[in-house]
Amino acid sequence: MTDIRIEAIFNEVLTGDILKNALNFAEFLCVNDIIQSGQHEWYYKGKCACYIDTRKESRSWIVWTEGDYHSEHEGFPIDERTKEIAWSNVMKCGNCKDTNCSGKAKIILGKEFANVCNADNVSMTFMFTNPEAETLECVKKLVLMRKHIINNQT
Repeated sequence: MTDIRIEAIFNEVLTGDILKNALNFAEFLCVNDIIQSGQHEWYYKGKCACYIDTRKESRSWIVWTEGDYHSEHEGFPIDERTKEIAWSNVMKCGNCKDTNCSGKAKIILGKEFANVCNADNVSMTFMFTNPEAETLECVKKLVLMRKHIINNQT
């Protein structure tokens, strides 16, 4: 893997508000000590916090959050608007090629969903494509929730 900063990739692939939001998110990750490790993975204290990818052909970027979002966690409340945005970005099963994947029922932030992606070796619950400003705040909150969980694991 070549060591290319995500900002350089964003600047090559994205434009306008989409670029502005992606760069804002990259800065957020840096400020919160979440570092890139691998091509798409972003880690905090050795545990994956999220994944980021870009799609040059569609001039887009995607962020997937990693972790357990079954419910709110003690000491880290999630407001209703954030939940609504998160719920509208639940990663539904797309019957992935070349992987053992079948959708499953899953409780997410206290609400049950059917047909949630269950691909091998991932615990990604949400998928955000070109998140606009309000949605990006939701993504940040979910990543901070993951960071909170990591900090409070025993």
